Amino acid sequence: MKRIAVEEHVHTQSYLRYLRSRTHWPKREPFPGEETAFEREEWAPGKFRKMPLGAPTLLEEVGPERLRHMDAAGVDMQILSLAFPGVEFFSAEDATRVAAAVNDELAEIVRRYPGRFAALAAIAPQDPEGAAAELERAVGQLGFKGAMITGSVRDEYIDRRRFWPIFATAEALDVPVYLHPKMPPTNMIEQYLEYPGLSQAMLGFAADAGLHAMRLILSGVFDEYPGVKIVLGHLGEALPFWLWRMDSRFREVQKSEKEAADYYKDFQKTPGRYFKDNFYVTTSGMYWAPALEFVSRVFGADRIMYASDYPFEIGEDTTGFIANSQLSSEDKEKIYHVNAERLFKL
Repeated sequence: MKRIAVEEHVHTQSYLRYLRSRTHWPKREPFPGEETAFEREEWAPGKFRKMPLGAPTLLEEVGPERLRHMDAAGVDMQILSLAFPGVEFFSAEDATRVAAAVNDELAEIVRRYPGRFAALAAIAPQDPEGAAAELERAVGQLGFKGAMITGSVRDEYIDRRRFWPIFATAEALDVPVYLHPKMPPTNMIEQYLEYPGLSQAMLGFAADAGLHAMRLILSGVFDEYPGVKIVLGHLGEALPFWLWRMDSRFREVQKSEKEAADYYKDFQKTPGRYFKDNFYVTTSGMYWAPALEFVSRVFGADRIMYASDYPFEIGEDTTGFIANSQLSSEDKEKIYHVNAERLFKL
């Protein structure tokens, strides 16, 4: 069965050069026997784990080694995207310049390996109009399939209206925006830092992306741009589990609080309905058949796509759980490749 993995990460050479040139976090620097990146000492000295990267790393290798891993896992195509930390921490000027260079390099990789790779654009939401222009360039000139935004943008979520030119452009181009998590912003992270790993994949990533998505839903952006499509990893960052409750409490708030009723009076749908109409989810980092079966039941197999989160996760564990689930063969086919082909126009 054909497999298309839609959240597969890379660090390009221009991006690595920029990280190595930085004098403060996020940066990449050599340590004895390895290269290490991304410890944010100014947040909490010693509490942010370092990420040993090695040299060269699987993140920056897009060639024979990556293809060997893909073939071993039965993955026909990867949709590439810039890995953490992304460009959202940087100044607007630096982020814009770095994103364009990354996109040019990703386009060259796709040209070098036709049929094996596609790409999502890096954009710099710090400059929303510039980000929209880069998305248009990446899709129109480079053939990219959408964009990825990694978490908050210098501690702001992109539900704020000043970021909406990005959604206007994504809707006009009919391409999705993949909302990738990272640790919670600085004004939220303190309560996570006492326990190693809590601010990251153990809980913090999902809490960040789930909140980010809910803020988008409640901002009204999907009434203004109803054709916008948002992709979430990790089977929806727990939001499919909350669908009934988010709608139930939304109705209660509308009835019981005048300020809320005034704010939501023009909403055309409930939060759960926006989620079902404007979101897709992927299996990245959530390789558990019972969760997949639940999400398929409440959300629909038409809105789920396979992702392996390469190179942070590698191998058959990222794919086999779908084949071993109780889903129908037709639904498995949709998740493995059909939905991605439709959404990303592959």
